[in-house]
Amino acid sequence: MHQPNRLFDRLKRGLNRTKNVLFTDVDKLFSGRDTLDPELIDALEERLLMADLGINVTTAILEEMQNRKTNGVSLEEKLQQSLLHVLEPVDQPLNIPATATQPFVILMAGVNGVGKTTSIGKLTAWLQQQGKSVMLAAGDTYRAAAIEQLQNWGKRNGVPVVAQHQGADSAAVIFDALQSARSRNIDVLIADTAGRLHTQGNLMDELKKIRKVINKFDPDIEPECLLVLDAGTGQNALVQARQFNDTIGVTGIMLTKLDGTAKGGIIFALAKELGIPIRFIGIGEQADDLQVFNSKDFIQALFETTA
Repeated sequence: MHQPNRLFDRLKRGLNRTKNVLFTDVDKLFSGRDTLDPELIDALEERLLMADLGINVTTAILEEMQNRKTNGVSLEEKLQQSLLHVLEPVDQPLNIPATATQPFVILMAGVNGVGKTTSIGKLTAWLQQQGKSVMLAAGDTYRAAAIEQLQNWGKRNGVPVVAQHQGADSAAVIFDALQSARSRNIDVLIADTAGRLHTQGNLMDELKKIRKVINKFDPDIEPECLLVLDAGTGQNALVQARQFNDTIGVTGIMLTKLDGTAKGGIIFALAKELGIPIRFIGIGEQADDLQVFNSKDFIQALFETTA
């Protein structure tokens, strides 16, 4: 479903830096051409790589453009169609079935600095708009600031937060939160997790432990493992996604900070290389700058001029 104009305009502004690298004068680039000659292929390849689509995706898109029948379709339209073809399979919004075991658990994963805690605050507001009751679990117990930040988001959104002292066992915090959420008939429990890069092995072991604790509490709970990635890290986001997916089986991606980077093309690499559903994108600081990912709107926003 196409977004309301206000949200779409925000999306266009949020993607401006990536658009400037990719498509600012794409009409001039294609002007007077109806075939992909070697010069045009080189120019397109350079732009796609600069926007961090990566060599595999760039090659696939150019090949698809060359193989697509023209049938009166302009080169610009062929490029749009090829890009959309990459994103459409991962265009799968978060769906909380009415029959889901309560509480529905969203496990938020991601390394420090990607905007995970802020994204939890925005996601809480989004869920409340869907009529869901929400509880937060402060599972990032290694940073005192993370616990405090989550408690602040809880106050701001008027939702309960289960937390323990700094250094507490993360899985124990989340187990307590599960018990509390169920006793209070909470619809959705969002659990924060640690994001320590320098002890990657420990972090991954901890995430596995959390998964076991959830399963022990109730084997019928199938958590949404939502991985938060910073678009500005480019190809490094792809590396992170692979590591987390190998450990906990990522079920959805939230790509943040698209407004602050020209590397938004990483979304195509994530889609093509991993095929994990992209649930949300972050395009600014405001609560409604966390948007449900819509592939058609995303492509349209990249090609349309900003008012």
